[in-house]
Amino acid sequence: MKTIFSLIIKASLTWIVCLMASGCASTPSSRFYTLSSATAPADTSSTLSVVVGPVSVPVLVDRPQIVVTTGPNNVLLDEFNRWASPLQNNISGVVAENLVALLGTPRVTLFPQTLSADADYHIAIEVQSFDSVLGDAASLDAVWTVRRTKDSRTHTGRTTVREVVQGEGYEALVAAHSRALDRLSRDIASALQMIDRSMQ
Repeated sequence: MKTIFSLIIKASLTWIVCLMASGCASTPSSRFYTLSSATAPADTSSTLSVVVGPVSVPVLVDRPQIVVTTGPNNVLLDEFNRWASPLQNNISGVVAENLVALLGTPRVTLFPQTLSADADYHIAIEVQSFDSVLGDAASLDAVWTVRRTKDSRTHTGRTTVREVVQGEGYEALVAAHSRALDRLSRDIASALQMIDRSMQ
């Protein structure tokens, strides 16, 4: 009797272990995404120095999970599709990369890693909305300021852009956000060049 009871216990434990293992195996693993520069390098060279930052983002999207809009009053925080780094850091890094290409200067650094008072220009960006709809569009609304260090002359602008998502998944959504940041970077670069020309 004891032997039969032991066999039943052993079989039950084996079944539980197998069930737990299969359950763990079926749990989806997280995927991590990063925004990227979409700007081709400029042909000209420049000695301008630029500091990008600070960059702020809305509290709603300031989190590791990618936040997608699912309805007029609904959003989804996707636990398994996440940003590889804090969103504001990712945005400032991409804008900096874009400006290196657009302005033709390697002297573009990030705030607060660089607190250089000697930089020619400082750029602050306030992202007011960063909306994501899977399979539809990535939307960006940002107010930005270009300040010339020499005389504190500033130019403030606003970039509002909606990029159509060219695909169904998160990779296509993130690529659309990267294109939106390219538009933002071009607006900033144009304003900076306009201020710079006024000094010549």
